[in-house]
Amino acid sequence: MSYNKKMDVRFSKEVETLINDQLKEWDLATINYEGLKLVKTRSLFFSGGTEVKVQVNPERIRSSAAKVDDRSIRARPCFLCQKNLPVAQRGISFGESYQVLVNPFPIFPRHLTIPHQSHTLQRIKGRLGDMMNLARALPDFVIFYNGPRCGASAPDHFHFQAGNKGFLPIEREFMAGENQTTLVDTSALRLSTMDHYLRKTLVLEGTDATETEVWFNLVYDFLEGIQPGEEEPMLNILCSWVENRWQVFVFPRKAHRPRQFYATGEEQILLSPASVDFGGVLITPRQEDYSKLNNEIVEDIFDQVTLGDGEWEQLIRTLTSASNL
Repeated sequence: MSYNKKMDVRFSKEVETLINDQLKEWDLATINYEGLKLVKTRSLFFSGGTEVKVQVNPERIRSSAAKVDDRSIRARPCFLCQKNLPVAQRGISFGESYQVLVNPFPIFPRHLTIPHQSHTLQRIKGRLGDMMNLARALPDFVIFYNGPRCGASAPDHFHFQAGNKGFLPIEREFMAGENQTTLVDTSALRLSTMDHYLRKTLVLEGTDATETEVWFNLVYDFLEGIQPGEEEPMLNILCSWVENRWQVFVFPRKAHRPRQFYATGEEQILLSPASVDFGGVLITPRQEDYSKLNNEIVEDIFDQVTLGDGEWEQLIRTLTSASNL
């Protein structure tokens, strides 16, 4: 999609109008966005000033506990296909491939779901450019992608989501510029890591979409090589347009859900980490889980699902070597 600033400004205004209209017209959305005012949030702080917010949001049980095995997926209609959308749900097109919808079960005060027009699998390879185009067209939003075993409740239908900026702690913490290591620095791109950050985090800042995608593909290919049994390398992505450049956070992973998710009794915590959680806001649908989470448990959960130290060091060496070619 070629860039047209005037078109992007108009599109951004159309999306805001869509959100405002849907919150007036669609009862389900109206009730659930009003319900956000009652959501409880508290903060946990870790070394280096890292903040993790914990939120209890009962309406998110559909996503947190979603069954995403093949049998369960085949047994239900796809809720992102146009023919299955609620009558009251309206959307607007983004290019020829995507539709922007208001998410009726929000985390953010402004929360969008952006499905592909076709029923096609949740696979990011070859679509990072679409994500970056969305981020530039919606400069007040963070666009996010959850892999098929990394929080996507519809792994059978390709989609992005978006939430208003300023909600995720990682936005502020990255801009603070602390505990970061630069791996690649060119005129059009900087690739760095966020260190001592609970979860392994790569950040691509770029003004050239092609170069940004080239480096992302190096990360993707490395993860694919160490996870040959996965339908897609395990990762989550956040993308935004900040000060006339893209900011792409990539979170490489090694597990879908922590053991606490599958536990029973007092040990169970229904937390299925996805992009928002990796961005620093843990979404719990049950009050008991909200109350249980503390620094020790949060560190343990991230340790279980983020990429292991050995593989992370291999990835850093791979990227560093590539930068010297």
